[in-house]
Amino acid sequence: MKKIVFLGDSITDSHRLFSENGLGDGYVYFIARELKMRGEEVRILNRGHDGFTVQGVRRFLAKDCILQKPDVVSLLVGCNDVGLMMNTGKSLKEQEFLNNYREILKELRTETDAKIICAGPFIFPWPLEYQNWIPGIREVERLEGMVAKEQNVRFLPLHEKMQQAAERYGYQKITTDGIHLTELGNQFLAKEWLKATFYCKNDHNALL
Repeated sequence: MKKIVFLGDSITDSHRLFSENGLGDGYVYFIARELKMRGEEVRILNRGHDGFTVQGVRRFLAKDCILQKPDVVSLLVGCNDVGLMMNTGKSLKEQEFLNNYREILKELRTETDAKIICAGPFIFPWPLEYQNWIPGIREVERLEGMVAKEQNVRFLPLHEKMQQAAERYGYQKITTDGIHLTELGNQFLAKEWLKATFYCKNDHNALL
């Protein structure tokens, strides 16, 4: 049975510690449900942590992921790094964001045989104050995409896709607070993740 480990912040965590199956009620849960319906024999581990920056993911990487011997690793992180920058003035460079992100992927490449998918962060200008965060989110997306290309792993940019969903359905239908997702928002994110991975089943680039 193949094993998928999801890493990230509260968007991935999504109350996993309070759910019976340990998956939470977010996009990881909807991915697991869809794969089960499709008859995929996979074991999914949600190892998201509320409040994590890229430094947190790196610090817990061995325990949360490497020791689990995953076949696939999904990484979604970056929003809290931008939040730290906006709230304290500590730049992404001062946080050593690029180095930490690069080292995570290097360690995953050298310590596991897992296929990796990196998903970019997103935010909604709802409330409007988060409009000021968007340049930072775009910069993190650029940096993550650059490192993913360097390390030859798949990258899924999400900011524009999530914006389009919010514009189509209304912000209140997609996000609860400008950062976290509603049930519909999580379903949309799960769909985008699956489109980038399992829905290309006949593609040699499919993750499993």
